[in-house]
Amino acid sequence: MKRLLDLVLGSALVVFLSPLLLGCVILVKVGSKGPFLFKQKRVGKDGRPFVIYKFRTMVVGAETRGAGLYTVRDDPRFTRIGLILRRWSLDEMPQLLNVLQGAMSLVGPRPLPHQIVERYPNEFARILKVKPGLTGPSQISGRSGLSRSERMELDVDYAETNSLLLDLMILCRTLPVVLTGSGQVNYVEENEVER
Repeated sequence: MKRLLDLVLGSALVVFLSPLLLGCVILVKVGSKGPFLFKQKRVGKDGRPFVIYKFRTMVVGAETRGAGLYTVRDDPRFTRIGLILRRWSLDEMPQLLNVLQGAMSLVGPRPLPHQIVERYPNEFARILKVKPGLTGPSQISGRSGLSRSERMELDVDYAETNSLLLDLMILCRTLPVVLTGSGQVNYVEENEVER
């Protein structure tokens, strides 16, 4: 049922949001040099790697400059358009392709690079029992305003108690969080560069 929900709702969202997706592509291309998509290897269910897609919100090569894999307050690597996309979570929309491909689900813990996963093997052994998600418990409970340990605790709890009903509840709570931009900040301690 979860996979069916991902396919049906994911396909509907791609069609419905296609004008917005096209607008984001144009803004990213006009706003800074480089590709409009950011691609990065992430760790998926059972530790399997996959390539995640996002609209690029930082300058090309950001992970090799400044704070490297982490973001800092007023990080100069963000583009002006990137800050807007990030504020409203528009940069995450290309992950609908990851959902349709089956590497991600609409709901689940956020996928992270292997460098972060390797730092916390015990916690991620529990989290990686489920597919990562486009939205999840952290996104509706404070987003970037949560500490790493708070996000991890929510993800572990989700992985161990997930159900279709919980997924539907998280999906319903995601839209108001995104529309209000609540919990989203430009700085997160130990937040990985995703742009």
